[in-house]
Amino acid sequence: MIKRYTRPEMGAIWEDQNRFQKWLDVELAVCEAWHELSEIPADALERIKSKASFDIARIDEIEKTVKHDVIAFLTSVAEFVGEDSRFVHLGLTSYDVVDTALSLLIRQALEKVRKDLVILKDVLREQALKYKMTPMVGRTHGVHAEPITFGVKILVWYDEICRHLRRMEQAIETINYGRIQGAVGTYIHLDPQVEVKALAKLGLTPARVSTQVLQRDRHAEVLNVLALICATLDKIAQEIRHLQKTEAREVEEPFTKGQKGSSAMPHKKNPVRTERISGLARIPRANVLVALENIPLWHERDISHSSAERIIFPDSFIITDFLLAETTNIVGNWQVHPERMQENIGVTRGLVFSQRVMLALTRKGLSREDAYHITQRNSLRAWDEGCEFRDLLLADPEIMDKLTAQEVDDCFSLDPYLDKIDYIFKKVLTDEN
Repeated sequence: MIKRYTRPEMGAIWEDQNRFQKWLDVELAVCEAWHELSEIPADALERIKSKASFDIARIDEIEKTVKHDVIAFLTSVAEFVGEDSRFVHLGLTSYDVVDTALSLLIRQALEKVRKDLVILKDVLREQALKYKMTPMVGRTHGVHAEPITFGVKILVWYDEICRHLRRMEQAIETINYGRIQGAVGTYIHLDPQVEVKALAKLGLTPARVSTQVLQRDRHAEVLNVLALICATLDKIAQEIRHLQKTEAREVEEPFTKGQKGSSAMPHKKNPVRTERISGLARIPRANVLVALENIPLWHERDISHSSAERIIFPDSFIITDFLLAETTNIVGNWQVHPERMQENIGVTRGLVFSQRVMLALTRKGLSREDAYHITQRNSLRAWDEGCEFRDLLLADPEIMDKLTAQEVDDCFSLDPYLDKIDYIFKKVLTDEN
C-alpha cells in the first residue's frame, strides 16, 4: 500500500521566509567575496555575519512607504547589522540579488521534483512488471484495435518519466547560474572576481553575459519541463479515467473507506482524483506561455516579468509536486480488473483478430487488397449483425478455399500477442535511468 501524502515542503520553498533567506545568502556571499579582495575588514565581516537577519513584518511595513521590496529588505537587514551595513549590497543592483536568489530557489524546487519523479518511476516500473503479461484490448481512436498487455501500457508511461528525468537534469544545469554584474551587466562598480567568488560559495556558475537580469529563456526552459511532466501525468490520469468508464471498468482509481461518489446516486464511483489531475495539469502548461512572453524585455531590463513570475513559479512547482504525489498514490493503489480486461477483448466477438486473418490469407497467395476486402466484408457483417467473426469466416467459401478450420482458429489465439512482450520490456529496462 502506497500512502497518499501531501508535500508542504514545496510550498515552503516559495514562502517569504525562504525567499528572503536566499536574498540574505547572496548578500553574505558577496560580503565574503569583497573581504577576500580586501574591501571589507575581517572584524566588520564577522559582525555582519553574526548580526545579519530580517523581519518579514518590518519589510512589509517599509515597502508600503518605499514601494521597493529589495530596498525594504536591505533596510530591515541594516536595522539588525547596524553601522557595518554600509558594506552590504556594495556595488550591487537589486537583480544581482533577486535573480541569483531565484536561481537558488528554482534549483531547490527542481531537486524536489526530481525526487518525486524517481519515486513515481519506481512505482510505474513495479506495476509494469506486475502486469507484464496481463492481456487487454488496445484501442486506437477509442475503438478496439488489437490485444496488448496492461504492462506494456504502463511501460510507455515509465519510459516517458525516464525522459523527464533526463530533461530535469538539463533544467537544473540551465538554471544553475547567477549574475553579480551590476546595474546593466558591465561590472562598473564591481570587481568581476566578486561574482566568481560569491557564486562559487552558492554553488552557481556565473552567466557569461547578462543585462540587468539573467535571460529568461533559462526560466522558460524550466517551466517547459514542468509542463511536460504535467502533460504526462494528465495522460496517465486520462487513461485511467477512460478505463474506469462503466463500459470498460478495467482499472479504477482508489476508492477509500467512507468515500462517496455522488450526492444523488449511491452507486457512483467517480474518477475524481484523476479528473483533478487533468484539470490542474492545465495550469503549468498555460504558464509556459507566460514564461515565453517574459523573454523579450525592454532594452537591458524592465520588470514586466517580475510580477508574473511571482505567480507562475510557485504555482507551477506546487502543482507539479502535488500531481506527482497524487499520481504515485493512485498508480500504487489502483484497482485493476484483469478478468474484465479479458472479457473486453471478446466484446467485438473476435474482430480484434482481423489483421491475423488478413495476413493468413496473404500467406496463402491472395493479394493484400483481396485479403483486406474479404476480411473487411466479414468484419462489417459481424459489426452490423452481431455475429461471431469466427463463425462468419468458417462459413465464407472464399476464406475456406484458402484456410483450414484449424488455421482460422489459430488466428484467434492470444499467444502470439504475448510473444514479443519480453523483448519490449528488455529493450526498455536494459536502457533505463
